[in-house]
Amino acid sequence: MTTPFSDPHRARAILLLSMAAFASAASMRICDAMLPALAEHFSTSTVEASHVVSFFAIAYGLLQAFFGTLGDRIGKYRLIAYCTLASTAGTLAAAFAGSLDWLVVARFLSGMTAAGIIPLSMAWIGDTVAYEHRQATLARFLGGQILGLVSGQFISGVFTDTFGWRWAFAFLATIFLGVGWRVLQEARNNPSAQHVAAHPLVRASILTQVGVVLATPWARVVLITVFIEGMLVFGPMAFVPTFLHTRFSVALTTAGVMMMAFGAGGFLYIVFARHFVRRLGEPGLAGVGGVMLALAWLILATENHWAWTPFLTFLAGLGFYQLHNTLQTNATQMAPSVRGTAVSLFASAFFLGQSLGVFISSHIFSNLGAETLFFVAAALIPVLGAVFSWRVKLHHRIVAAQAKSAP
Repeated sequence: MTTPFSDPHRARAILLLSMAAFASAASMRICDAMLPALAEHFSTSTVEASHVVSFFAIAYGLLQAFFGTLGDRIGKYRLIAYCTLASTAGTLAAAFAGSLDWLVVARFLSGMTAAGIIPLSMAWIGDTVAYEHRQATLARFLGGQILGLVSGQFISGVFTDTFGWRWAFAFLATIFLGVGWRVLQEARNNPSAQHVAAHPLVRASILTQVGVVLATPWARVVLITVFIEGMLVFGPMAFVPTFLHTRFSVALTTAGVMMMAFGAGGFLYIVFARHFVRRLGEPGLAGVGGVMLALAWLILATENHWAWTPFLTFLAGLGFYQLHNTLQTNATQMAPSVRGTAVSLFASAFFLGQSLGVFISSHIFSNLGAETLFFVAAALIPVLGAVFSWRVKLHHRIVAAQAKSAP
C-alpha cells in the first residue's frame, strides 16, 4: 500500500516540518527547568517567574486562529517557514532580557511567532494525506515535537547549570534560524509543498471560518477536551523539575534529563502507533491514555525517592500521546472545508489550557504543595479520557449511520 513516505518529496517535506516542530516545542518548555534560577536571578518568587511559561502559552493560543486563516489563504508550508524564522527574534530578545518583565515580553513575542508552526503543519498533513494514513503520519510528525518538548527542558537544565540561562535562549535561536531557512527553501522548491487553492470558505472572514468550526458539535467536543487536557498534563508538568529540585535536591540538569523519559514514552507510541490503533482503536487509545496519565501523577505524588521519576514520566508520555494523537487526528477532520482554521483553534484551545493550567498549578504548588497538585491531576485526567472515549464511540456511530442513509 502506498504511504505518504513512499514519495521522497513528501517524506522530506514532513521531516522538515518535524524539525520546525522540534524548535517550537523546545521553545514551549525551555523555561521549565530554569524557573528556580530565574526566581533567584530576578529576586522574585517561583509564581512570578512562571509567567515566562504562562505568557508564552497565552500568546501561542491567542494567535492560532489568525495563522490558520492566513495559512488557508496564502499557503501553509510557506507560512510555517516565515513563523520559524520570525521566532528567532523573540528568542534572542529573551537571551538579552535585563529584567523579568522584559523576559516575559520576549516570551510573549516568541509565543506569537511560534504559534503557527505545529498547527499549520498538522493542517498541511490533513490537506495532503488521506485519513486512513493520517494518524500514523501525524505520529511520525510528532517525533520532532516530542523530542523538542523533552529537549527544551534538557537544554534549559544543562545551560542553566553551566553557562547560564541566557545561553539556552541563544542556542534555541540558532536552531530557529537554521531550520526556518531550510523550510523556506523547501516551500519554494518542493512540488509537494506548493499551495493549492482550497474550498471557497477560505476567502471568508476569520469570524466566519471560526463560526463554521464552532457550529460543528463534534468540533466543540474535541476543542473542550484538548483544553482540559492541556490544563491537566502540562500545567503540573511545568513544576516537576522544581519539585525534584526542592524535595530531593536534584540538580536542574538531572531533572531535565529525567523529563526526557516523557519523550521516550512518546517515541514508543510512535514506533507502535499502527499496532496501538489497530488493537485499541480511537476510543481505546483515549481511555487507556487517561489511565496511564493518572497512574503516573498518583505515584509521583507519593514517591519517596527521585529514582521513580524517569519511569513515571515515561508512563505519562506514553499515555499522553495515546490520548493526544487521537485528539489530533479528529481535529484534522472536524471541519475539512476550513482545516487550517479548525486545527489552529484546536492548538489554541490546547495552549490556552496549558496557560491556565500553569497559572492554577503555580498557586496549588506554592500554597498546598506538589503532592496536592499531582493528586488533583491524577483524579481528573482518567475521567477526561473515559468521557472522550465514550464520545468517540458515539461519533463513529453517527458517522456510520449518516453514511448508510446517504443516497
